[in-house]
This record gives sequence, structure tokens and C-alpha cells, in this order.
Amino acid sequence: MHETTKVGTKWKKMSTIVLPILITQVALYLMSFFDVLMSGKYSTQDLAGVSIGSSIWLPVYTGLSGILTSITPIVAQFVGAKREKEASATVKQGFYVAILLAIIIFTGLTLSLKPLLKGMSLEPDVYRVAYHYLIAMCFGLLPLFIYSVLRCFIDALGQTRVSMLITLMAAPINIVFNYLFIFGHLGFPELGGVGSGVASAITYWLICGAAIIITMKKTPFADFSLFSKLPRPNPTKTFEIVKLGLPIGLAIFAESSIFSVVTMMMSKYSTEVIGAHQIAMNFASLLYMIPLSISMGATILVGFEAGAKRFQDAKTYSRLCTITAVTFCMVSLTVLLIFKGHIASVYSNDVQVVRLAGHFLTYAAFFQLSDAIQAPIQGALRGYKDVTITFIMALVSYWIIGLPVGILLANMTNLGPYGYWIGLIAGLAMGAVTLSIRLRFVQRKMENAQVL
Repeated sequence: MHETTKVGTKWKKMSTIVLPILITQVALYLMSFFDVLMSGKYSTQDLAGVSIGSSIWLPVYTGLSGILTSITPIVAQFVGAKREKEASATVKQGFYVAILLAIIIFTGLTLSLKPLLKGMSLEPDVYRVAYHYLIAMCFGLLPLFIYSVLRCFIDALGQTRVSMLITLMAAPINIVFNYLFIFGHLGFPELGGVGSGVASAITYWLICGAAIIITMKKTPFADFSLFSKLPRPNPTKTFEIVKLGLPIGLAIFAESSIFSVVTMMMSKYSTEVIGAHQIAMNFASLLYMIPLSISMGATILVGFEAGAKRFQDAKTYSRLCTITAVTFCMVSLTVLLIFKGHIASVYSNDVQVVRLAGHFLTYAAFFQLSDAIQAPIQGALRGYKDVTITFIMALVSYWIIGLPVGILLANMTNLGPYGYWIGLIAGLAMGAVTLSIRLRFVQRKMENAQVL
């Protein structure tokens, strides 16, 4: 990481940071993408079961692992201020937080899964697939969280290409194990949708091992000596990670869980509707990787500049990230509207599922714009370490506005399941507006403090 002055140079720097993050995020997401896709090719019941399972897994994992993302702005600001020893100490304490979170989720999920799934009135085959899929995924929690800590550290140093190279291994490995465990090829057990959970857990262990080896052996990571003389848990350091990370995690949970709640509410509809909804949600989430990656890049760049007290440069990066995200969004929105039928047919051979998914994808296209605005702004605010108000805004936008609007439209109009999607669009739009206002406030506050 180094200081830049001209706008063109900043855009180039942003691109070199964001592009590897995008490839990394897509590679990680492709694991979920192929879980759903390949399970759908096995059977509609397995598609629905994996859809329900992933709708529970993703918000729990992303919400709690979001706590660990605080390591990125903390380390970025320490590196910007040339305080490398403190950056190393933060990452080491992050390992303890990761282990604790893995234990909490493993225990919580294994104890609550049966009553949670039984309360959803699922078909027996769908229930069976969802339950065993989630149990299999739980065995990949520890390596997944350790890898998350290492990735935050690597990215905070601006070495996002390294994260990209590690994670690029994940998708092909996961596809191979999906092929073996879902369909039972080459003598492996034929597990259907459950096999995708087994494949993902194995993949998490492999990419975690690769990240550990690289950060131990390669420069500049080896200079931080992350695995030599691990200190005892330091309450002060762990509290800093959790204090900053908890609002980030809760904000991520507030956003991701509303999509999962909507998926659970879909359980009252037919298996075809559940599958079609998940197809649309799965592809829309894939497109979301673009603004999400730009958001993560904004956290690194803004955090680095804010740590060095270059607040005007931080503001410029915030603006560049938002403009870039909106530009890409207009392209993806157009593609989604034109090719929605073809996209749906990739996921399923069921004509009814494909038809319904095409309708859902139309609604999915229209919350891409709100995502393109709110995601990079959230990332910039995290770079400034402004996270608590962001969480409150997310909670209000998604849960007090988005979900109630969706429930009303779904149950009191003829829109049916599509009403939930309109509610999601309303919540995302409100989030984009309120976060924009908050970012302006924080930037003015930083600039005024610098003048004084």
C-alpha cells in the first residue's frame, strides 16, 4: 500500500485492490452457487432442501464472521500509521475470536436445527436434506473462520491478489467433491444435496491450510510472524476486535437474515416456488459480488488513508468506489432483464420452476441499483471505523421497513410471493438513502477535526 495523489492513479489503485477481491468473492460464492445448481440437477426436493439449509447457514455464518472483518480496518489503519507490531498483535488475537465463534455456532446450530426445521412444515425429503446439509457444513466452521482472519489480514496489506489465488482453488475443488458426493461417482456415497455440504466442509479445510502456509512462508506476511510465539488471549485487543466487529456483524446479519427469513416464509408455498425463489436469490447474490467487492476495497483504501490522516484522499476513494459500483450495476441489471429465462434454465430442468424463476429474476433486477449504492458506502464507513450507526440504519431499513412491507404485500394483495421481493427492494432503497447521509456527516466531521 502506498499514497496516491491523482484521481487516475487512485482509480488504478482501487482497481488493483478490488479486482482480486471480486474474483475471490465470486470463487467463494461459487461454492454456494454450485451447491444449489448441482443439487437442483439431482432433484427438485434436494434443490429445496439445500435452499432452505443455505438460507439458515448464510446469515448465521456471515453475521458472526462479520465480527472478524473488523480486523481489516484495524490492521489497515495500523499499517497506514506505520504501527506494524500492533497490526500483528491484532491478527493473533483474531485467531482466538475465530475459535470462539466457531464453537458458538457449532453448538447453537446442532442444538436448534431440529426444532427450527420442524417448525417450517417442510416435506419429509426437503427436511432431511436441509438438516444433514447443515450438520455437514458445521464441520467446516473452524477452518472457515481461521481463513477469514487470515484473509482480512492479507487484504488489509493491499495484497488482495494473494487472497484471490488461494480462494480460486475453492470453486474447482468444491465442484469435484460435489460431483463425487452428490451423484455418488467413483465409488463415493450418493448423498444428493447433503453431499454438497460435505464437499464444502472439505474445501474449507483445504483453503485454510493453504492460507496458513502462505502467511507463514511468504513476504510481506512472514514479517509479521503470526504463528510464532502466539500470545495469551488479551482482553483489550479482543475487545477492540469485537467492539468494532459486532456492529459490522450485526449489520451484515440484519441484511442477510432478511433474505433468509423471506425464504423461510416461502416454505408455505409449493416446492416449485421455493426452488424458483432460491434460483433468483442465488443469481442475484452472485451479481451482488461486484458491489460487495468494491465495498471491501473501500474499507481497505479508506482505512489506509484515514489512518494516515489523509481525509481528502479517503473521501475521493469513497466517491470513486460508489461511481464504479453504480456503473457496473447498470450493466448487470440490463443483462438480468434480457436473459432471465436463459439464466433460470441453467439451474433446473423443471419447466414450472424455470417459469417462476424468470418472474422472480425481474424483481431481483431492481434491487441491484440500491445494492450498488449502499454497499460501497457501508465499506467506506467501516474504513472510518464508523459502524454502530450503520448497524442501526440497516436494522431499521430491512426489518422495520422492508420485511413488514413485504409481508403486507404478500398476504394482503394478489402479488403472493412476489410481494416479499418488493419489500426487499423498499428496504434496500431506504438503506442506500440513509447510509449516503451518514457518510457525508462522517466525512465532514473528519475534515473539521483535522482543521481544528
